[in-house]
Amino acid sequence: MHFKGSHRFPLGIYFDADFVPVRISVEVKEWLKRIRPIWEMRYAPNHPPPPGKEQRQLLRPVYWLGNWQFACLNYFHPPKNIDNCCVEAEPFPPVLATMVERIEKIVHKTFNPKDIPKGWHLNTCLVNLYGSRFENGKWVDTARVGEHKDFEPGSVASVSLGERAMFQFAESRGTISNVVFQQWLTDRSLQVFAGYRWKEKFFHRVQRVDKRDKIDFDLAVENFRVRRVNFTFRYVPDQHIVPFSELPRPSAEDVLPYVRQLAEKSDFFKTALEKSPWAKP
Repeated sequence: MHFKGSHRFPLGIYFDADFVPVRISVEVKEWLKRIRPIWEMRYAPNHPPPPGKEQRQLLRPVYWLGNWQFACLNYFHPPKNIDNCCVEAEPFPPVLATMVERIEKIVHKTFNPKDIPKGWHLNTCLVNLYGSRFENGKWVDTARVGEHKDFEPGSVASVSLGERAMFQFAESRGTISNVVFQQWLTDRSLQVFAGYRWKEKFFHRVQRVDKRDKIDFDLAVENFRVRRVNFTFRYVPDQHIVPFSELPRPSAEDVLPYVRQLAEKSDFFKTALEKSPWAKP
């Protein structure tokens, strides 16, 4: 068990409410102002919706570091989806790289070695923005994530900034979903979970994000108000991370509009675009 103050956490879950020092959180927020998150569609021409599904926009704009798992390429999901779905992306900025080093030490010190795969290191990060989207002339709250599992092997680390979020682990049986553990992920906190119970058996979700502190991040995101930012660090085996220039043509064509959009503000993606045989005018 892990203890923080009066709180007790099950084996396989680590939580530190004060993981990010205030001065570091300020530095991270300054870095956030320099990136340009993008809106993605769930499917694409060469990766169309499966029967019964429709094309849709993701609930929120996103940004990835280390490798970009474009939604239309179906994310990293072994064993059925491991090739050509994790596209090489910008490295962690120094402020996040230092954070990752601290988290990796915590994982090796805290968790059972059998839950740490050989070669494990946190080499991918989903920068997830939670807030309200402007659509049809009004602001719609989209600050939630439905039940899902993260299929990258080993521990998942989550660093939160901004409003607190209600995070739940749930056991789903048909149409019934029972919450087995829940906690608030607060500003500057770190949560890490690992092992069969939390990674494979149960689903997890963000049920809601508070508005009590009236937080509004000053970010360059079109048609979106951000009140919480979450950094989810995971591990993708290095052999499954592919440069954009090496993607097969159908996959490259599907994500090319996104890469072009990213290249407008990112030197990394500008170079990736120049190297691609499929990106020529």
